[in-house]
Amino acid sequence: MTPSDLVSGPDLGAGYLHQLSRDTDGSTTTFTYHAQVGGQDANGPPKGSLEPFGFVHPPTACMFGGPRCFHRRFLLPFDETPRVRQTYNRNRFVLEAMLGQAHEGRAPAYEAGLREVVARLADPLARERIDWYLGGSAAAWALGSGLPPRDLDLGTSRAGVDRIAELLREYLIEPLAPTDWPPNRIVRGARAFVGSLQEGIRVEWAVPIDALEPPALDEWSGRPGVARLETARVGGAEIAVSRPEYALVRSATGGDTARTDRLAAFVRSRGVDAELLTTLLARTPVPEPQRVALRRAVGLA
Repeated sequence: MTPSDLVSGPDLGAGYLHQLSRDTDGSTTTFTYHAQVGGQDANGPPKGSLEPFGFVHPPTACMFGGPRCFHRRFLLPFDETPRVRQTYNRNRFVLEAMLGQAHEGRAPAYEAGLREVVARLADPLARERIDWYLGGSAAAWALGSGLPPRDLDLGTSRAGVDRIAELLREYLIEPLAPTDWPPNRIVRGARAFVGSLQEGIRVEWAVPIDALEPPALDEWSGRPGVARLETARVGGAEIAVSRPEYALVRSATGGDTARTDRLAAFVRSRGVDAELLTTLLARTPVPEPQRVALRRAVGLA
């Protein structure tokens, strides 16, 4: 392996000092985003941690980021350097807006962002017969929950991951690449911030790298027919969305009581999918008394 090569930086953005490095080993290059708390030099302090965006805070100092560094890593060929540099720059340019949403309660532009995503994806993916759908809290919102999503999660196939990255190319904040998504997922995926530099919403999509059989009814397996879906009308288009039980269980797992209560009421009003809810709850760390309470809240004995 060759020594680490600094591709860009130090650059400023949202209270952090940023660097982009690469390490090449044969035909594969590891590109790394570094972000160090920058203090006054970076117009800091920053509004908060980068961990909500998938960054890792290692226990030891990194070569380029110093002792208080966050990082994200991507495996790509060396000749992808210009594309990675472009996504790296957009990431630091929109970071102020993303941090405000994650740590200061600023509302993301979810309606405009979702309309833009649907306008760019719906027709091309339908023509090419590529499966995709809206998942998580955004799916529940599209079905009428009234709870604004904090980001947009898209489910799709392996072919869809690559095609969506092409269709949202100008908005990418991470390159399409094999990468790790904490806590324990190795995926081929990408992230985007759809909107302007000052206002927009994060969009994520990925499929697992491994070829293992997915868990029953898994929302993000990357395989058609695994997730349980419905349809909703968004921006004049009919799109597939995952059932709200997925958002409900994720909210309960995260401990957001107020949001969980509202999602439970919404699921109950529509009619709960008992098999789906039971299957999802069995895979979570939610304690049994809370599982019982949740089942009662949606109308199950």
